[in-house]
Amino acid sequence: MRMVAVLANKEHPELGAISIPIPIRAGEYSSVMKMLSALGIGDVTARDCQIEELTRACPTLRKLEGAEVNIDELDYLAKRLDGFDAVEITQFQAMADKLNLTEMKDLINLTFSCQQATVITDFSDLEAVGRNHYMNTHGGSASMEELEHLDGEETAILLIEGNEGTITRYSVVYDNGMQLSQLYDGRNLPCYHYESDIISVGLASRSEPAPPTNIAWVYLPAANEQIERAMHRAGINDPEDISLWMGDSLFPLEIDVALDFRHEDIYKLNDLAKCVEKLSNNDRVKLGAVVSLAGPKRAEQVCRLIDNLALFEFAPGAHTPAEYGRFMIQKSGHFEYDSNLDEYYDYKRCGLQQMEYRPGVFTDRGFIAYLGTKSLEELMAADLEQTRGVMEMQ
Repeated sequence: MRMVAVLANKEHPELGAISIPIPIRAGEYSSVMKMLSALGIGDVTARDCQIEELTRACPTLRKLEGAEVNIDELDYLAKRLDGFDAVEITQFQAMADKLNLTEMKDLINLTFSCQQATVITDFSDLEAVGRNHYMNTHGGSASMEELEHLDGEETAILLIEGNEGTITRYSVVYDNGMQLSQLYDGRNLPCYHYESDIISVGLASRSEPAPPTNIAWVYLPAANEQIERAMHRAGINDPEDISLWMGDSLFPLEIDVALDFRHEDIYKLNDLAKCVEKLSNNDRVKLGAVVSLAGPKRAEQVCRLIDNLALFEFAPGAHTPAEYGRFMIQKSGHFEYDSNLDEYYDYKRCGLQQMEYRPGVFTDRGFIAYLGTKSLEELMAADLEQTRGVMEMQ
């Protein structure tokens, strides 16, 4: 369940307030920024959004009511907490209460380190307390063999008798020597996947050292406003000044290999992410084979291939003429197949015959053939601007 933040402009209370569900969904981002702009708030880096009320939020976050925050920081914190389970929420709240944290930077950093703490909400099951404490102090996991040999009750007793716990409103908490993470420096929000994006891309100025110290992450496909705000956060004023740093990718591997992402246009890469997002899993596999055949070099060329996937015939898993022939006879729909006659089919001969007038290549994913009349170079050279215009209208 998303929390709801009632936000206002402290300097101009006469403008009223708006209620924003957070985390902000990708499809809502542009409209939310317009509503904030109407109140004169929502700056990329400034803390200009006064929180009048937080509902459905962790109780400890109520300390933020009355404070001015940055909308992207608040949204990021909400995304981190939305991915927590009940135990992590208790760890976060207890440590935030113990450390009396009220600054957004500290709260965000706490989400990366609170898992080290042990919280006890129920002293009646010391065995469970001991197991949880053991895992908290061993990176959050343990093998079945370790747990089988662990005396959880003794571990819990040693924790309780040998350490000073802190009583908070949410539990008794033992910090286990936890050091507050410094992953967030107050400007560059660490890379974190929330929704099912296709690729994460870090934006940095070309003048930055490698790896860059000032980098802003954007998750494609994204609204243009998200890209522009990420550029601003990274200190980029000229789109030509962008250096791209690639994070996790759900593109077919062939795309990752074919493109030089560091020198791509971020908006064309965003177009590509929009195109790939619409494809089924089967079509993404087919696209990987198409890219192997066509050898595109730029994102817009891959978009053109996606627009014309129907011009390619794909036999998934076929790596020999015989396997291709088997696919054509059994699954392509071009022939009537009778399983009772299977031993009489000459699959290899069929495959070789089909390959004579369906020229293609065997790839790691299967056999792919191009059936169009234009050359592949002509197909990929078509103007992308018309395609982008159509996508924007959809």
